Amino acid sequence: MNGRDGGPKARRVELYDTTLRDGTQGMGVSLSLQDKLLIAARLDEIGMDYIEGGYPLSNPKDEAFFREVRSMRFKNARLAAFGMTRRRGTKAEDDEGMKALLGAETPVVTIVGKTWDLHVTEVLRVSLEENLAMIADSVRLCRQAGREVLYDAEHFFDGCQANAEYAFKTLAAAQEAGATGIVLCDTNGGSLPGRIAKFVEQVKAHVSVPLGIHCHNDSGLAVANTLAAIECGCVQAQGTINGIGERCGNVDLTTVASNLALKMGCDVLRPGGLQKLTELSRYVYEVANLMPRDNQPYVGRGAFAHKGGMHVHAVRRITRSYEHVDPEAVGNARHVLVSELSGASNIAEKLGRKFNIENDRKAQRKLLDRLQDLENEGYMFEAAEGSFELLCRKELGLYHPLWKLHRYMAVIVNKEGSIQSTEAVVRLEVGGQVEHVVAEGNGPVDALSAALWKALRGHYPVIDHIKLRDYKVRVVNSRAGTGAKVRVTIEFFDEQTDQWLNTVGVSENIIDASWRALTDALELKLLMCEDGPERAGY
Repeated sequence: MNGRDGGPKARRVELYDTTLRDGTQGMGVSLSLQDKLLIAARLDEIGMDYIEGGYPLSNPKDEAFFREVRSMRFKNARLAAFGMTRRRGTKAEDDEGMKALLGAETPVVTIVGKTWDLHVTEVLRVSLEENLAMIADSVRLCRQAGREVLYDAEHFFDGCQANAEYAFKTLAAAQEAGATGIVLCDTNGGSLPGRIAKFVEQVKAHVSVPLGIHCHNDSGLAVANTLAAIECGCVQAQGTINGIGERCGNVDLTTVASNLALKMGCDVLRPGGLQKLTELSRYVYEVANLMPRDNQPYVGRGAFAHKGGMHVHAVRRITRSYEHVDPEAVGNARHVLVSELSGASNIAEKLGRKFNIENDRKAQRKLLDRLQDLENEGYMFEAAEGSFELLCRKELGLYHPLWKLHRYMAVIVNKEGSIQSTEAVVRLEVGGQVEHVVAEGNGPVDALSAALWKALRGHYPVIDHIKLRDYKVRVVNSRAGTGAKVRVTIEFFDEQTDQWLNTVGVSENIIDASWRALTDALELKLLMCEDGPERAGY
């Protein structure tokens, strides 16, 4: 955690992301191991300063995450493991939680401790003195192990309101034990900006290490409270992407980052990171299988949407008449009625160099128009870049079919008292040769996948490098009932290139939507192999 030097415009404010830990405590939020690894990579890409991976003693998934993430090389972020102070009556070095924290082998350890005397005496059921020792011992052990230690002062603002003298003692215990930063937490999310500012100002007289702020949104004021704390001297903001989290959620880092950079002149993320916030927001929604909020500030699909009449007329003349910032500053786009006035530049940025259309506005417009048509049908390409690239190849004349499908069929046999079985039949033609194969699987999609691979393996053995890792289904137009369209998003891992490949399919038939996503992945892999290794990246 950095210090407080620098003027207001040059001031660096660190962003600490806890989507992978605090975010998963939200209702309806569940991330697989692969989800967490993928999101971590995206967070690092935009320049997040800290990524909190989870609580290594909490569950096997978090434990596995810290093992797997060691093979990743972060360019911008520092990885943090989260945990509690040692248990009462236990030496820090003997405590299982502390062992797990150090065993995660992260450069940063975040330790949460009790600040509110109510929690100390009524929840933990320990003496006030023992709680201070628990904080100090835990911080000291991690510092002696060479880790950067952030101390999260849980319930700080409620604790300060109830017993300020004791709350400050808990901070002093952490600081004297070697904490490199102290984070003030509005854990219940019930504070107003005035109280946040008041107590942050008071803390500065008692603490010499850098301060951070961690707000929850139970009063709908998490962003306001975070900005108030930053204005009063905090140099780090903790939160989650899209504000997901327990109860009413955490502070939304997409909103905080945008306000800090565009409204307060602060230095956040890496250069160019702010322009990827909208893409990151939608990616996390898709990976977490959550519905995006159209009215989300800055990054929502409706954040810069204008309906007819006076607003559209004014915006066409002077955009700032009804827009407080340029939508492109955060990677979003303006919407007038149902069409976008801009966005071709996004096409150029993503694939312009690869397909030599950086300066071809006609080609960019063609791709954008096709993209919009498909999105109206229910497609979403933010987390399906593989299908988007295949779409571009088709529209630019850089695609040729690799096989001809005759038909496919999936049969599910489910008799009472017997085990369900699924069988898929695929008949297709490759290079003039007909392949007619049968395969079994755990459900129709698994069986179809096995049959497709079986039919193509002899012609394209390279497809065995593609491994299906995740599969998600979402209803697009739920009001249509059982006849609704579904969107299937599939994640593959290419063991040959160590890269992820994401594809999407949309149809009223879940099997057909799955088939489209499956075949997109294989076709793109094979076409990239034809391109050669220098263009094999996704």
